[in-house]
Amino acid sequence: MRPRSIALVVAIVLAFALALEIVLIAGQVIVWIFISLFLALAINPLVEWLQRRGVHRRGPAVAIAFGAVLIAAVGVAAVFVPILIDQIGKFIDAVPGYVRDLTEGRGRLGFLETDYHVVEKVEKAIKDNSAGKVIGVSNIALSLTKGVISAIAATVTIIFMTLFMLLEGPTWVDRFLGVMSEKKAQRWRSVGRDVYRTVGGYVAGNILISLIAGTLATIVLWILGVPYPVPLGLLVALLDLIPLAGATVAAVIVTGISFTAGVWVGVIVLVYFVIYQQLENQLLQPVIYGKTVQLSPLAVLIAVLIGAKLGGVIGALAAIPVAGAIQIILRDLLQNRASGTAAAGSRSEKTPAPAQSGG
Repeated sequence: MRPRSIALVVAIVLAFALALEIVLIAGQVIVWIFISLFLALAINPLVEWLQRRGVHRRGPAVAIAFGAVLIAAVGVAAVFVPILIDQIGKFIDAVPGYVRDLTEGRGRLGFLETDYHVVEKVEKAIKDNSAGKVIGVSNIALSLTKGVISAIAATVTIIFMTLFMLLEGPTWVDRFLGVMSEKKAQRWRSVGRDVYRTVGGYVAGNILISLIAGTLATIVLWILGVPYPVPLGLLVALLDLIPLAGATVAAVIVTGISFTAGVWVGVIVLVYFVIYQQLENQLLQPVIYGKTVQLSPLAVLIAVLIGAKLGGVIGALAAIPVAGAIQIILRDLLQNRASGTAAAGSRSEKTPAPAQSGG
């Protein structure tokens, strides 16, 4: 190998190691950037709709769309957060009772109480934590304060980052394409448009599906008299965002809790989740994955597994749109390479062979 090739390989390895180190150090910031990017992609169709309806300048259109989304989010939070906090508190207080129902007089699960004293341990842990006797009141207060401050900082940062992405996103794209030739700029603008359509459609559609899942679950649980329908519905909505496994995990958790309200209630909730997941898998998700991302089920599974391994829940959420974007870029590169090869072959066929000189 030539020294230049060795130096190039070493440089690539060092660059990859540096990028990996940056990702590990700035992991939380990268998560914020991903969340902001997804929110911007979800809001941008509304911005473009306003621009087509008379608000021609992007700044006012972004202000109107972003303000409307923010007001709607605050309104929903004002209505549901007090209910959510109240029901979560009651749920925590009722946990020992649920554990007792599952461990006493149920035959196979009775050994958990008789041999391991699960109920007493759960009650003691909840009591000690509420009284601050496990790690000290000061440590609990300090951890709670840090958590609240971190959550506020993350929320404010994501809000402003989403706003700036909506305002400056097209400008950044134009600057990036401005350094290319006109032909290359037109090609990559088309690729970027396809990527935006894929990622934006997936994000907006996935959020819509999760809202439908959470709302319907809350209504069904409330009608059947299952305790804490709002936090359980919120849990369904959040877990439904995770591709493939999220909806199943939510169904198992909520169905298990529903059995505490009665055997038939649990059976009805189980049947509801089975029917709804069939409708979601056969009707809603094919619309999202088939018309926007266009990935095979195997590719979706591989992408989600890799994304979950690299980035946890956020990685699983980002896996499908990222895989769809990579697929679009690779398809364009292969098509461009094939067309270039075909053009070169056509030119070689049209070029006449040099005449042979007689000797």
